[in-house]
Amino acid sequence: MTDTTPLRDAYGAFLDAAATVAAHAGGHGTVPPPGEWNDRQILAHVSLISASTVAVVASVASGALPTYDNRMSQDPWTIERVIRQAAGSAGLAERIRRQGEALCALGGSALTDEELGTLVPALLVSNGELLVNQPMPLRDIIGGFAAAELPGHSRQLLALLPDPALDASAP
Repeated sequence: MTDTTPLRDAYGAFLDAAATVAAHAGGHGTVPPPGEWNDRQILAHVSLISASTVAVVASVASGALPTYDNRMSQDPWTIERVIRQAAGSAGLAERIRRQGEALCALGGSALTDEELGTLVPALLVSNGELLVNQPMPLRDIIGGFAAAELPGHSRQLLALLPDPALDASAP
């Protein structure tokens, strides 16, 4: 069993950041710097990686031997398909909220320490760079999601907001 409080908090902070950006964008989406994702693309990516993480946890709980590979969550066509299926930012945020609830339920008291220690072959890539290519304990996948993945994407979302100092200096 693992304490899911950090995971719940990370999902909460991510969804708060998404709501802040959505309120600023007024339902029109954001315009990111060249080469970066807009808010909807970030939400779709997090939805995809959340679903993959839920699937890995459910597979371990079912006795299967899963793999954890985040490359599909970065595929442009897949990201756009998820945005359409969820009908935009509000649908994506609701999907992520529910995925977070599922992951916290499955990744907490539903698993034994032995299951959380299951080594899962992991292939993690970010911006075309290989981060991990080795088996990881399931508890580290869940912990990394809470400690790095969600906070990193929260910062990425908030970076899409205009700089208030620049707005204040505009004539």
